[in-house]
Amino acid sequence: MQATEAGVVDRLKPVKRLLVTQSRPADEKSPYFDLVSKYDLQIDFRPFIEIQGVSAKDFRKQKVNILAHTAIIFTSRNAIDHFFRICQESRIEVPADMKYFCISEQTANYLQKYIVIRKRKIFNGTKTATELFDLIKKHKTEKFLFPCSNIRRNDIPEFMDTSSLHFTEAVMYETVPTDLSDLAIQSYDIIAFFSPSGVSSLMSNFPEFKQNGTRLAAFGPTTAKAIVEAGLTLDIEAPLPNAPSMTGALDLYIKKANNQ
Repeated sequence: MQATEAGVVDRLKPVKRLLVTQSRPADEKSPYFDLVSKYDLQIDFRPFIEIQGVSAKDFRKQKVNILAHTAIIFTSRNAIDHFFRICQESRIEVPADMKYFCISEQTANYLQKYIVIRKRKIFNGTKTATELFDLIKKHKTEKFLFPCSNIRRNDIPEFMDTSSLHFTEAVMYETVPTDLSDLAIQSYDIIAFFSPSGVSSLMSNFPEFKQNGTRLAAFGPTTAKAIVEAGLTLDIEAPLPNAPSMTGALDLYIKKANNQ
């Protein structure tokens, strides 16, 4: 938590309204609803960013030949959806011997929406890019295609470049700010962010935003950095050693603030 001129304690005011910059959880047993009952909170869920697919026409402008590659790197379900959408719209039939390298088992399993996975060569890590890199190193002769968003992390491109592997980046979808013009942004005691794009959406939708007593929460170091770089005060960080989730960090903060 960052100190202000008035001191940290002055920001520990009771919390009654929380805005989560993601979609409402489908599971009614979500820890967010535990916070509602525990602290008598009002929680609103509103995605601050949305995914828009790049049209086949615009994709062709990138001059990427999908069939010139022998392996695809997938880091999300969005990447899978838009890769196969582009292929369908471009009337491209993906060869049966195409190899797929996925960031996690969950991502790999999602492929069955489009292909019969037991008949394909699929490799996956458990969650981190480092594990994915170890798999890729064992297949250095492949020609890799990386379907991604216009906003993405640099770790995979940097690894592929430094490893001198055949690699092509293909932007197939874009992360854009959601229209939040109907949102009374100043009415919330806490706004919880999960990506730098969410912070950018806040500033894009509300260029005159004044934080005042609104507390901001960030999940992950890049999101925390984005809040600070926007000239805002970061009050709540997650994950923490004693709170590995956003809800855990919020619980600790609200308990302290409401008992002040």
